[in-house]
Amino acid sequence: MSSVAVLTQESFNEHRSGLLPEKAKAAVAGTSGAEDEDSLPTYKDAFPPLPEKPLPEGVQETGNAWTTKIRPLKSSVITQVFHVPLEERKYKDMNQFGEGDQAKVCLDIMHKTGAHLELSMAKDQGLSIMVSGKHDAVMKARKEIVSRLQTQASATVAIPKEHHRFVIGKSGEKLQELELKTATKIQIPRPEDPSNLIKISGTKEGLEKAKHEILLISAEQDKRAVERMNIEKVYHPFITGAYNKVVGELMQETGARINVPPPSVNKTEIVITGEKEQVALAIAKIKKIYEEKKKNATTIAVEVKKSQHKYVIGPKGNTLQEILDRTGVSVEIPPLDSSSETVILRGEPDRLGQALTEVYAKANSYTVSSVSAPSWLHRFIIGKKGQNLAKITQQMPKVHIEFTEGEDKITLEGPTKDVQIVQGQIEAIVTDLISRMDYTEISVDPKFHRHLIGKGGANINRIKELHKVSVRIPPDNEKSNLIRIEGDPQGVQEAKKELLELASRMENERTKDMIIEQRFHRAIIGQKGEKVKEIRDKFPEVIINFPDPAQKSDIVQLRGPRTEVEKCTKFMQKMVAEMVENSFSVSVPIFKQFHKNIIGKGGANIKKVRSYFLDFQVHPFSVCLLTGSCDPED
Repeated sequence: MSSVAVLTQESFNEHRSGLLPEKAKAAVAGTSGAEDEDSLPTYKDAFPPLPEKPLPEGVQETGNAWTTKIRPLKSSVITQVFHVPLEERKYKDMNQFGEGDQAKVCLDIMHKTGAHLELSMAKDQGLSIMVSGKHDAVMKARKEIVSRLQTQASATVAIPKEHHRFVIGKSGEKLQELELKTATKIQIPRPEDPSNLIKISGTKEGLEKAKHEILLISAEQDKRAVERMNIEKVYHPFITGAYNKVVGELMQETGARINVPPPSVNKTEIVITGEKEQVALAIAKIKKIYEEKKKNATTIAVEVKKSQHKYVIGPKGNTLQEILDRTGVSVEIPPLDSSSETVILRGEPDRLGQALTEVYAKANSYTVSSVSAPSWLHRFIIGKKGQNLAKITQQMPKVHIEFTEGEDKITLEGPTKDVQIVQGQIEAIVTDLISRMDYTEISVDPKFHRHLIGKGGANINRIKELHKVSVRIPPDNEKSNLIRIEGDPQGVQEAKKELLELASRMENERTKDMIIEQRFHRAIIGQKGEKVKEIRDKFPEVIINFPDPAQKSDIVQLRGPRTEVEKCTKFMQKMVAEMVENSFSVSVPIFKQFHKNIIGKGGANIKKVRSYFLDFQVHPFSVCLLTGSCDPED
């Protein structure tokens, strides 16, 4: 991840007046000799800004947000812009797979840190993130962005065990500051652990910065000789060499430790640590390389389209390293946020021609093409969980395939030959899909959408499975009435017919509340629901809902097609009228002590009476005495 600038309102005004156009170039610099050979620079690693020209004595330096470390007030709001290269993005192909997850992560980061995030897609498919807020909030958000939106790598750096405490600092403050500054996670062995290896995890750029800072802290504590050399940043690549070969050989020959700032760190200072003789020898060798290159190296400037710069850089800066290794020429490319298209080649005059040829070859080795494909077919081209696309990308991993929502085309980018092959494959898939696929759209009032979907998606899943189609019902927040059906032409038409019938039925559906005294509910339902089942069989399209007895409600709800609900209502009204007519009751006052005689053993007497008079009911808990009083307890 690359931090473009830290700006306050005051520093922004200074920045506008103090930034010189010629200083916006970036030099390709090798990484520290202490790093692994396979650790290659990212896009921004390869192009740090050129160092500022020294000012005459007595002249105060103009504030510059690119080179001056601005110390914002804690109360002020600052803005930082970070860039996540395509190869380091955790969520790729956002339109298909990662957009939801990425948005959730960003919202969570804003909630946790209090910073404001704005995301945008760069031309190279990298992710640009603008973070605004107080300084502490921005730094915390930056660390969260690195850990959650970028792919992570790890590395180790060895320093003497006794130097570990200086990396940690008082109460761990130095370590926390270092982690925030580099957006990495740094693990230092416990005191009882004999290991001198410090583990670092984060992005490649963060690893380089953290290793550099840790080695500087260690160098400051080293009792041996420590020397610092200020060498122009543009000559660092010749000192480190391609893949750090030169600096590695220097350390092996001299026995000194040489720490060269990584390309992402805008510093010119090279730190050499070791015994006095070792340091002196290393300084002499570095000076020799520097003076030879300064004397003999020349530069040429060429124009290369901005869109082709990334092809010259290569994945993680690998192409730049290849050119440096084969030709000994350093290639300097403008930073991503610069509009300049000028590429500078620096090296021996007789090697510049070869390097220039390679630069143009790399720039033109990639192409951008497009395939016409209706946007509704994109999901079928991609396949379930990206299966179809995965088959193509596994064979041609260097080709980037981009689907843009709402556009009837697919964009391909990569090596020219590979793009041609992938284009042919996708065109064949599109032709096949168009010949056997169809789609249609139907209009249904959004209030019925959830009923079409059914409980747990039961209705819509049944239709999809039965007709082998894909049905897209818009979410509630879209407030759209268009339902899209895609799939086999016959299946599309059958699904359309069924969905329209369901929708029509729902549009004609009516809900009616009937007022029926609760005392009649049991009689209407019948024993084990037999009577209400007869009603439902008679009116199968009507749903009859009785209230829970505990609610003591008289409302019985009927729902279904308008005409059927009306018929069912009349039928039930007639049934209730008959019940009212046949439900005459009389209370017979009987002394409480005689109740058991009337009921009989096991209810034998009362059952006998009921067998003669089916509608006769006895309520043993509501008894009227001869005195005329009525007490449930009597």
